[in-house]
Amino acid sequence: MRLLFLGDMVGRSGRTAVWDKLPGLISDFRLDFVIVNGENAAGGFGITEEILIQTLNAGADVVTTGNHVWDQKEALMFAPHQERFLRPANFPQGTPGHGSGLFTAKNGASILVANIMGRVFMHPELDDPFHAAEQILAAAPLGHQADAAVIDFHAEATSEKMCFAHFVDGRVSMVVGTHTHQPTGDHQILNGGTAYMTDAGMCGDYDSSLGFDKEEPLNRFLSKVPKGRFEAAGGPATVCGVGVEISDRTGLAEKVAPLRVGPRLEETVPAFWA
Repeated sequence: MRLLFLGDMVGRSGRTAVWDKLPGLISDFRLDFVIVNGENAAGGFGITEEILIQTLNAGADVVTTGNHVWDQKEALMFAPHQERFLRPANFPQGTPGHGSGLFTAKNGASILVANIMGRVFMHPELDDPFHAAEQILAAAPLGHQADAAVIDFHAEATSEKMCFAHFVDGRVSMVVGTHTHQPTGDHQILNGGTAYMTDAGMCGDYDSSLGFDKEEPLNRFLSKVPKGRFEAAGGPATVCGVGVEISDRTGLAEKVAPLRVGPRLEETVPAFWA
């Protein structure tokens, strides 16, 4: 089974790049399932239902989020009825929406997708992510209810991301980090068979500061006095993510590699998809 995960879409540039490129990626590489993180898709802050629907129409099977999930207040209204839209599962009980779900891939496989947020240097500080993962995996174990399982771990600290991945190693197909918007070079398969990458990177303009126009972030570092609000950068975007091949027999990863399509960063697609 071939699965693609795309990192945080940032602003109009990032989301339109995903909408433009994703149908061709699905067709060219015969992808069975696609997950996209959409928490920065609306001007860099949150996501609207219209953007969610267009992302699903472009070929995403599930859209995950993170700490910016409620920046667009309408998300509180559509989250309960949009089952393919996930917010972090470790929000307190009673929070609108879904933190995980079982979804059907193009090949008929049942895919567990969970969105979980870390706590180190993160706001708001949510419930224990390790406990949340334990509950989700107990309810839909790999090899039983789920043929494959993927966790979007939305977190700042690389140590927390790595320890979380080791905690679930052998029990999920892949753990991929989001939030920091910079693609890492540590894609690997852990000892138990779980694919891992500390951060998938963003889908956005890399001539920027994390997908935002450079001027205001730079001003705040230099002067400590805000002059304006952060605005999503509008230049050509690079689509970044990670591809994985998952065993139909075990549900564990067999191959993993980054995907980067667009300007500035070196373009790469998983060679095993050629």
